[in-house]
Amino acid sequence: SSGINAEWPLRPGIALSCNSVADHTGWSEDIKAYGKLDTVSFPIIEDPSRDLAVKFGMLDPDEKDAAGLPLTARAVFIVGPDKKLKLSILYPATTGRNFDELIRVIDSLQLTAYKKVATPANWQQGSECMVLPSVKGDEATKLFPGMRIEQVPSGKEYMRFAPQPE
Repeated sequence: SSGINAEWPLRPGIALSCNSVADHTGWSEDIKAYGKLDTVSFPIIEDPSRDLAVKFGMLDPDEKDAAGLPLTARAVFIVGPDKKLKLSILYPATTGRNFDELIRVIDSLQLTAYKKVATPANWQQGSECMVLPSVKGDEATKLFPGMRIEQVPSGKEYMRFAPQPE
């Protein structure tokens, strides 16, 4: 996406690769040229022994390199400030990641960690959020004065939407 160059650096991250630092340097130059970037702004951990990749379950048993070794899958782990795993996605080695989706997920995790909302499917920054079911009556109307309740056949009032909190 065209906004990825501006958006991605605002979210800290670290990469893990089974390649050497020298390989990373060459790869970084290719990525900068292809993506029209000034820099590759995240650290890359070298793991040529694959010790970390094995510990994190990142090997793809179906995809092998020239030496017959399993390739690393394209894994994404998002760890919160509380040092707990918030999300993990494991893509096959043959499938690239969707950075727009990763930014969306990180933004959602950051928002929902501190506000009493959940983000619905396909939520985007600035879109409506759902009020958590644990937020009851008066508290909900006080916290979310613009809240609307979507009527559903069951009559339950759990589909409560509100503008994204600041």
